[in-house]
Parts: sequence; C-alpha cells; structure tokens
Amino acid sequence: MSYSVQNIRNICLLGHGGNGKTALAESMLYLTGGTVRLGKSAEGNTVCDYDPEETKRQISISTSVAPVEYNGCKINVLDTPGYFDFSGEVIEALQVADSAVIVCSAKGGMSVGAEKAWEYCESRKLPRILYISKTDEENSDYNAAFATLRERFGKNIAPVMAPIWDADKKVIGIIDVLHKRAFEAGPKGERVEIEVPEDKLAVLDELYDALKESVAETSEEFMDKYFSGEDFTYAEMIQGLRNGVRDLSLFPVVCGSALSGLGTRNVLDTIVELLPSPLEARPLMGENEKGDVDEFVASPGALPCAFVFKTVSDQYGKYSFLKVLSGSIKPDMSVVNARTGETEKLGRLYVMKGKKAEEVKELQCGDIGAVSKMDKVKTGDTLSDPRKVVKIEPIPFPEPCYSVAVSPKTRGQEDKVAAGLARLNEEDQTFTVENRAETRQMVISGTGDMQMDVLLSRLKSRFNVEAEFSVPRVPYREKIRKKVKKQGRHKKQSGGHGQFGDVWVEFEPNPGVEELEFAEAVFGGAVPKNYFPAVEKGLRDAALRGPLAGYPVVELKCTLVDGSYHPVDSSEMAFKTAASLAYKAAMEEASPVLLEPIGSLMVTIPDSYMGDVMGDITKRRGRVMGMNPTGDGKQVLEAEVPMAEMTSYAIDLRSLTQSRGSFTFHFVRYEEAPPAAQEKAIAEAKALAEE
Repeated sequence: MSYSVQNIRNICLLGHGGNGKTALAESMLYLTGGTVRLGKSAEGNTVCDYDPEETKRQISISTSVAPVEYNGCKINVLDTPGYFDFSGEVIEALQVADSAVIVCSAKGGMSVGAEKAWEYCESRKLPRILYISKTDEENSDYNAAFATLRERFGKNIAPVMAPIWDADKKVIGIIDVLHKRAFEAGPKGERVEIEVPEDKLAVLDELYDALKESVAETSEEFMDKYFSGEDFTYAEMIQGLRNGVRDLSLFPVVCGSALSGLGTRNVLDTIVELLPSPLEARPLMGENEKGDVDEFVASPGALPCAFVFKTVSDQYGKYSFLKVLSGSIKPDMSVVNARTGETEKLGRLYVMKGKKAEEVKELQCGDIGAVSKMDKVKTGDTLSDPRKVVKIEPIPFPEPCYSVAVSPKTRGQEDKVAAGLARLNEEDQTFTVENRAETRQMVISGTGDMQMDVLLSRLKSRFNVEAEFSVPRVPYREKIRKKVKKQGRHKKQSGGHGQFGDVWVEFEPNPGVEELEFAEAVFGGAVPKNYFPAVEKGLRDAALRGPLAGYPVVELKCTLVDGSYHPVDSSEMAFKTAASLAYKAAMEEASPVLLEPIGSLMVTIPDSYMGDVMGDITKRRGRVMGMNPTGDGKQVLEAEVPMAEMTSYAIDLRSLTQSRGSFTFHFVRYEEAPPAAQEKAIAEAKALAEE
C-alpha cells in the first residue's frame, strides 16, 4: 500500500541497551498485524534483531527498519542499538528520522543511554516523546522514573499517559490523559477499554489540567483562552501539543509494557497525532552543483532525490537503505550519485521489515526503503535527478578512538582478512583499517572493544577467516644528542674488479627537522661528485633503523667531509656501503635517545567526573593544559599524553565516567621519553626482533 507524505512518520527508537526498544517495535508490529506472533529477544525470534550476532548476544548491533501500518498511517520504526560501541548505527538512523521515541525503563528512569539519546536529539533539534517501559514488571517504579525525567527536563515534560495500580501496587491498566479514557491489555495484548477507577478521577483531572497548561503555553491565543477560564476543544489540544512537540517546547511522556501490549496502541496514537510528518520535519542541509549550501525542503511534487543512510552487505547481496527526500523513485530510474558524479540506474526497490524484503514498484516522498545491487553506492550518498543534482550533508560519524592490531590466526591469510574488513567497512563506516608499514601491523580503529569483537566474529562467520587482536605497537623515533665524525671504509678484493669506497661523515643533531638533511663539504675531489647521491642513499637507508630499538632516526644532519676513491674499484654500491658503515660507527658514540609520540587529548566530561579523569591522565604521564566549560554542566579538558599510555583509554574513560565521557586524540609531536619508558620500549623491540 502506498502512503502520501502526510501519512508517514519516521521515528527512531533510542535509549540504553536493555531498556526495551526492540520489544516495543515487536509489540507495535504484532498488535497491528505486521507479524503473527510477538517476537522476544531472549528467544532469538524478533524481526529487528535478525543478524546471527544479535541473536547470539541478545542485543541490537545494527539499526533495522520495521514499518508499522496503523490508522491509515505508515510508521517507519528505526530500531537502534543501545550500546555505545554501535553509536554509528544510531547516527545513521537519526539522519533520516523525523522524530524520536526515547525509551526509559520504569526500573531505572533516566539512564546514561537515555541521556545520550537526549543529547543526540538536542543537537539535531529533533522532536521527541519519552516512553517509560516495563511499567508492569516486578520492582518497577513509574513514579520514580517520571520524577527523574521531570527533575532533568523540568516542566517541558507532559504526561499524556499514566499507569493504573491496584491495591497491591500492581499495574493493571493505563489512563489516556488526552482522551480521558482508561484501558487494560486483553489476553492477546489487544486494547480493552475500562472505566476510569473512582480513585483515579482526581489524578486524571490533575494531569489533564497540567496538559492544558502546557497547551496554553504554545501560543498567545491559547494562553488568553486558558486564562479566561475557557476549555480547549479536542482539536485545539491536539494542535497545541503538536506545535509544542514540533518547536521543542513540549515532550510528551507515554508508558506501557511491550510484552503484555499494555499501552502500545496508545503510544501509536500519540505518534500519529503528535509527531511530525516528513513535510513538517527539520530539513537537512544540501549542496547544489554550484557549491551553495541551503536547507533541502521535502516536497512530494519536486524532482526525485533520495539519501542512502545505511548499507547491508551479506551473502545474499547488497542493499542500500534510503529515504526519499523529494519526488518519488521507481526501479530502473536514472539518477546521479552526487559523490561520484556518475549516472546510475536504480535496481529493484524494496520495503524492508527486518531482514525480509518486500518488492515495491515505487517509493513515495518521505518513505524509507531499500534498493538492491547498487555496487558503487555507499552510505552517505545522495541519488538525485540529473536535472537537479544535490549533495545532502554527510552523516557525522564519531571519530575512531579505540585501536587494535589484527592478524590472521593462520599465516598467509592477511589478504583474506583485509578483503573481509573492506566488505564489513561498507556496512559500518565507524571503523578504519590502516596498514602501518613501520610497525608491520594492520590496525583497526573504531568505537570500542565490543565493536571489535563483533568484527572478529563476522570475519569468521561470513568470510571463513579466523583472526586475533593484539595491542598496536607504538611508532617510536630515535635521535642523537652529540656531534660525531666517523669514517666508513669498504674494501673488498676478489677476482677481477674489487670494491672500494671510503668516506668521512660528520653526524650532528638537527632540532626541529624530521627528515634527514644531507650536505657535503668535500675539498679537492677526495670523493667524486657522481658518488654523492650514493653516499646520501646509504645514509638515508641506514637511518631507517636506529641503534637503540631499530626505530627511524630523526633530526639528523649528515655532512660528507672527506674520503678517498679508487679509479677502478670504486662504485656507487661501494660508497653506499661505506656510508652505512660510517653511520653504524657514529651511532654508538653519538648519545642516542628514544623519542615517543605525544598526542593532544580533548576529553568532554560532566563536571562531577573532573577529579577522577585528571587523576587518571596524570597516571598516564599526561600534562593537563586547560579546561573549558561547555555551558551545559560539562567541561572540555585539554591535555598532552604519550601515545604509549592511551591504548585502553576508550574503555577506561567509559568505566570512569559511566559512559558519559567522550574524547578525541591526535598526534602532535615527538618528545624524549623518560628513562623508564625508554627501557621498556627497547626491551619490547628486542623481544620482537628475537621472535
């Protein structure tokens, strides 16, 4: 069935892992006839968690789409992971969602995941409602959960639903404040209307008055009506709440239990009535062919344009998930990929429900679907009509902050590992792969250890290659501290031509210049000019391995001052060898020292964790350079820390700040390492060489 843009809602389920996002999506599907049974994560039979890794771990790892058809509306539910290692998946979904449902548990209220979800929505100015889940479970406390939300977000929180308790404090139903009705869940989760209990009438009136007050604040006209003592009509209540939700002055609170179905239909009513359609949503920024950037406004009558927000690549093929931003798209339509400038022909179009793909003949403006076999299309691409090529703003993925070295368990399978990671990178752009020639390691950088663990499992299950992780080696450098002059003499006599090269080279520190600097000050042709390049080449090659631990030598100036040659036996090869001999002799006496890489660390943390984080940085031999408040109860702490001390920082900061902290870390310069650090690095290098 095709839906017009006014009847589409694109919602993103956000919140902490384990709070019930997937359960809510399953409840919505089941109660609207989208599935024949209620899937449960513990049983591994949910629509949204279909990947073998998700089934095994019983958590969401990637965003999945679940279209729910309800009351003449199509609600595209984007079920996102709650664990922070998979934040890239959340950000992909946020790029195309028009509103969000933040799921908070009645057992814990405002968790870290809900806080992060709120921050994501704030930064994108995304309308949202809050859903308090698991209200009927043992040890749940709706009132405490609601109180934490009210404390955190103040009067902007507007309860449109509330639970009904019996004498034993057990939740038996819900009150729909907006419609002044009460419901319970039937045996199959269906909604059954009941009388509002006598003892709850006063509560209902109190909540309805609070809702009226919230509506009054959305416009001057409503404010006048409220103060004159007039009642709002139902249409005015809906209009006021919609306006408040859209301009971010109101955040409705709903509640229920996904497993019993209690409240799910009321949540769907709230989504349809109060959340914006794609036409009313925040527009994305787009760049035209001239390079001008402006808001890209959704329009069903405009030329076709679609944004690819996710890629799934498995053994069955490749699906590019997209949202139609304007016009409508059909199979075999010619579109231009704004990133490459190439014209592509669209493949078959599908509406996805978890892993199930249902082929469709058209996708309308505002809708979410997928296109198959678009091999050159990547996540973040914009596909538009050749008459109006637009490039939508890129997805703001987080910077990788956690690195591990990866190697195959079986020697010789390095290419297989690299090919598998390249395929997985099509799906997940939050990790990077780098071949570090200097340390002879393939290094993956991403968001955390759980993401790395999943990559390892997928390499084995999808590409049949077993790999293992190790700590990445630190790329140290070496330099000399004394000026030394040394001779290098290479003489070899065999039958026929011999080999002869003789040089005197002066080696001295050259502060601030990383590249080796070569000069010559030879008098009287002691070494012919045609051998100078060979001497330089010999020195450059030799300087790639320092005397202490085999790391490249930097800040070095080498001056060729004297030497001798043989008219017959001298050759470029002989002078190259002589230069390397002079280098080896000089390095032993030139007081070599090890340099370690230093990085600039920027940590964003709530004020309350400042002491712990500063103490931890000091333990890592870091220097705190300053602190800048961000204005929302957080600080950005700037420090310089040796790279060798940062391998586990992503995990350590998470435990120090209960996942509330984030950081970026970039290399800035090399610095002389303290003696203890030098000894440790030299010992590690020797052990590695012996292997």
